[in-house]
Amino acid sequence: MKKIDLSIIVPVYSGEFTINKLFLKIQDFCNRNQFTFQVIFVWDCGKDNSWEIIKKIKLKNTHFVSAVHLSRNFGQHNAILSAIHLALGRFIVTIDEDLQHSPDDISLLLMKQRELDYDVVYGVYSDLNHSFFRNITSKMMRKILQLSIPDLHNNYSAFRLMKREVAQEITKMNNSYTFLDGYISWITSHVSSVKVSHQKRIAGISSYSTKRLFEHSINIFATFSNLPIRILTKLSILIFSSTFLYSLYVVLRVILKNDMSIGFPSIIILIGLGVGSIMLGVGILGEYLYRISLKTTKRPNYFIKQEIK
Repeated sequence: MKKIDLSIIVPVYSGEFTINKLFLKIQDFCNRNQFTFQVIFVWDCGKDNSWEIIKKIKLKNTHFVSAVHLSRNFGQHNAILSAIHLALGRFIVTIDEDLQHSPDDISLLLMKQRELDYDVVYGVYSDLNHSFFRNITSKMMRKILQLSIPDLHNNYSAFRLMKREVAQEITKMNNSYTFLDGYISWITSHVSSVKVSHQKRIAGISSYSTKRLFEHSINIFATFSNLPIRILTKLSILIFSSTFLYSLYVVLRVILKNDMSIGFPSIIILIGLGVGSIMLGVGILGEYLYRISLKTTKRPNYFIKQEIK
């Protein structure tokens, strides 16, 4: 079998008017640069006629295209995950359906990868062609996620190049919520990025509304970060320490001066130590629950209804 240089995975939600143009651009780029390639379209059960377009592209390009039809909408990251087992290339590239990523910029990812043989290279955008509100909310959520997941690369994006062996390791993971870039941060730190162009969407709608982006961020935050639990644990220790010290002060005040109202010291000690102990117990319990959640989730990330190789 002839070696393949690039496997390009395209998750499709609303790409009826863009995926054919995208394929032609990918084909043109690879032919000009003499890359052997394959394109894997994954239909994530959007609301348009994308699957029929994908099948037509496949019929015309039997040896270059594979198609995956998921049983329902599983989300972009799971859609990519479902296609990795079909990827035969030395490098795997993930690219959006909407032509906002330029296939020509794959050359930039490859040049950056060769510099230090990086495991993963992200395409980072110098200018975002989203709405002002979408740009602001995306940046805010990105900052929060970077704070909560310190190992996450600063310039992670949906336009990425991965070594095939790294992508294969990702498929072995099974978590309650799929976040490819979180998985990458668990596997390797040998990651870089390079500036690429970000084009305006010419058709279709994004599968990520502001509401869905917010939910996506909350799910990542809860699944991949221990920051909320750590905040609770540290807060519970602080409250317990404060109430213990104040209770000790009350006891000493009663012994040395005995100038407090009858019953006040007992109430303060009971309430203070009680609340402090409860908070400390909740923090410790949270630490255990976080570790248990990392090991017990077995929900399937995707289910393939049809596969055309």
